[in-house]
Amino acid sequence: MPPGPVTLLGHGRLGSAMAEGWCLTGTVEDLTVLTRTDPPVCPAGTRVLVIAVKPGVWAEAVAPLAASLPPDAVVLSVMAGVRAVDLAGALPGRPVVRVMPTTAVAEGRGVAAVWSADPEARAIAHSLFGPVADTVDLAEEALMDAATAVAGSAPAFFYALAAALADAGIAAGLSPDAAARLTRGALRSAGSGAESDLPIEALIARIASPGGTTRAGLDALQAAGLDLAATAAVEAAVARARTLAGDQPA
Repeated sequence: MPPGPVTLLGHGRLGSAMAEGWCLTGTVEDLTVLTRTDPPVCPAGTRVLVIAVKPGVWAEAVAPLAASLPPDAVVLSVMAGVRAVDLAGALPGRPVVRVMPTTAVAEGRGVAAVWSADPEARAIAHSLFGPVADTVDLAEEALMDAATAVAGSAPAFFYALAAALADAGIAAGLSPDAAARLTRGALRSAGSGAESDLPIEALIARIASPGGTTRAGLDALQAAGLDLAATAAVEAAVARARTLAGDQPA
């Protein structure tokens, strides 16, 4: 059920992706987008304020809205590293829910981690993101940093691996155009497999026959430290989120 009028503060990559997804799916019928050039006022009747500005400037961006935001509105943040307690302090009295979606919400194919101490706020987050993403509830707010690393940041990690594979293909004799196109095709193939409910291990097994070329490549990736690289990426992203929050772990 749509939650009512939604005000979106910020229209960068993630903000615009959410707006596109809601428009595509008809999830939000009454959406107001506020950018830096707009008067810092929430429309009357705003049911949800979605904050999608850069974490470093959120307090400055939100402060002017406190006077016009209805006292019963839900505050929904998609910012990494900004804790619910800080949001509640800036906009007192309103329930807070944190969501970390991927930009694929623009096509209605994203994933979104959700946490809130308030059941109604959590339900509203599901009504907004359920139509555009696979929504995953987190048991604790402290898990949001890990969810950000393995979902919000991970598409860039996959692209980075794809870019490295394309470079390796060029080194093996492919033209740059062929390597790029083949790698993009491989990403699409992997994405189509991920649409199923099969465990990731089963998806790997469907491609990697014992003694085959894929298994040889996977063994080489493991020997080169694939697990260590993935752990380092997640740990670095979590550490950065905590730095943005002022080194608070939750």
